[in-house]
Amino acid sequence: MTWLVLGLVLFLGAHSVRIVAEGWRTAMVARLGVQGWKGAYSLLSAAGLALIVIGYGAARQEPVPLWSPPVWTRHVAALLNLAALVMVVAAYVPRNHVQRALKHPMILGVKVWAFAHLIANQTLADLVLFGAFLAWAVLDYRAARRRDPAGAAGVAGAAAVRRPPTLAGTAVTVLVGAAAWAFIAFWAHGAWIGVRPFGV
Repeated sequence: MTWLVLGLVLFLGAHSVRIVAEGWRTAMVARLGVQGWKGAYSLLSAAGLALIVIGYGAARQEPVPLWSPPVWTRHVAALLNLAALVMVVAAYVPRNHVQRALKHPMILGVKVWAFAHLIANQTLADLVLFGAFLAWAVLDYRAARRRDPAGAAGVAGAAAVRRPPTLAGTAVTVLVGAAAWAFIAFWAHGAWIGVRPFGV
């Protein structure tokens, strides 16, 4: 559990700078340069992610159950994860209605993903991992709304919000999100994590 917690501190800490220290971040970008800041940020995030994977994997070897979720939570989680992946994709596809409606679809996608995994899983490691991501997403969403009252949408920025969404952009968003969900749910989740959401 120690490695999992350390990884969360590093990974979510790196992603929380704009929540708690926007002025410090601006000063560091000026000092290191944009590429230098991105390099340090990426290195810290990668190290944190690696520790999360290692720590969560180790914790799963000796699980500490906290409750027994009913079977229906797995089905709800599957639907929520489908929505979450569509939201994440919406942050990258220009001119889609999901992006326009949600303003910050990436953060909301992480929030839905974390909540879905919380209700369908049962161990202490699950609570620590997904609870931490959910708490971070709630705080980051609030900070993003304060930074950008106009509601810049994900990585596409405020300019994308001003441009009208198109049916084509929305269709691509939904199709790519659904394809990613199917790939993860029916193969990658089992192959990479060892848990098959649908038991097939």
